[in-house]
Amino acid sequence: MLQEFSTIFVTGITFEQVATNLLFALLCGLAISWIYRLTYRGPGFAISFVHALIYLAMITAVVIMVIGNNLARAFGLVGAMSIIRFRTAVKDTADIVFIFFSLAIGMAAGVGMHKLALGATMLIGLVMIMMAKSTAVLPMGRKFLLQFSLLGDKPDAVPYEIILKEYCRTHKLINVKTEEEENLYEISFYVDLRDEQKHYELVKELRRLPGMLRVNLFYDEEAI
Repeated sequence: MLQEFSTIFVTGITFEQVATNLLFALLCGLAISWIYRLTYRGPGFAISFVHALIYLAMITAVVIMVIGNNLARAFGLVGAMSIIRFRTAVKDTADIVFIFFSLAIGMAAGVGMHKLALGATMLIGLVMIMMAKSTAVLPMGRKFLLQFSLLGDKPDAVPYEIILKEYCRTHKLINVKTEEEENLYEISFYVDLRDEQKHYELVKELRRLPGMLRVNLFYDEEAI
C-alpha cells in the first residue's frame, strides 16, 4: 500500500499512447452516438445526450489511464467522484444501456484494447440496429394516456365509448375519480390508437360530447 502511494504521481504512459487511446475513444463514441440516433424510437432525442455519449467515452478513457494499476489513484478518484451529485433522471431504459455502452468502450480504449473497443462497438451496434429494425417492421403500438372530465349525474350515459372504439384498437380504464365540484368526474384510459395521425380528431370528437369539460391526451409527458 505504501508503495502505491509513493508512485501516485508516476505515470508509465507516453503522449503517443494517450493520443491513440483518446482517438479510439472518440471514434467509438461517434459510432455509439450514430447508433443511438439510428435506433431511437421516441418522439425526439436530446442532442445534448447524443454529445454526452461521445464525451463519456473519452472521459472514461482518461480516467482509466489516470488510474492505471495504481490503487491509491483509484481511491482518490472514488473520493473525488463522491462529491458530485447526479440529479438528472433517465426516463428511457435504452438511454441507460447506451450510457453503460459508452462507459465500457471508453474503459477498453483507456487500457489500450483498441481492437476490443472497435470490435465490441461494431458487434453490439449491429445487434442494436437489427433489433430496432425488427421492432420497426413489427411495431408494438404506443400507449397513450387519455384523461377527460365529465360534468353530469350519469357519466356512463355519455357515449364516449363509441368514439374510443372508433379511434382506438384497445382502451383500458385505469382511473375514475370525483372532483371537489359535485357531479364532476375525471376519467383516465390507456389507449392504443388505430392511427396516431388522428389524435387531434379523437380529442375534437370527445370535446363535442355533452358535459365534456376538458380532454387531454398524453405521451412522453407531452399533452396534445
